[in-house]
Amino acid sequence: MSMLTIQLLLIGLVAGVAGGMFGIGGGAIMVPAMVLLLGMDQKYATGTSIAAQILPIGLLGAVVYYKEGNLNIRDALFIAGGLFVGFLFGALFANQPFITSTTMKKLYGIFLFVIGARYLFFR
Repeated sequence: MSMLTIQLLLIGLVAGVAGGMFGIGGGAIMVPAMVLLLGMDQKYATGTSIAAQILPIGLLGAVVYYKEGNLNIRDALFIAGGLFVGFLFGALFANQPFITSTTMKKLYGIFLFVIGARYLFFR
């Protein structure tokens, strides 16, 4: 197994643990790790993250949450419908020629900063 393969598996493992604990999309971990640790281009890392999440990766975690009474399947299906269409619009926007990888990095950083500040300082 190559070093890159091991690094990618570790990124997936950390993202999976965070996803199972916090319900965050693995991209909150995977994209920064691929860009900052592996030196991938922002758009390439984003596309790779999306592709990694195509399969029902949250299935085992969802089963645990369901068994504990902490999952509403109806609500999840509505969110999934929005995600299905939203991913299309987001991908179409991000891949416009005027959206550079540098712009993507800045937008992503602002997004994470705003969410983090909201969690830390506001109810």
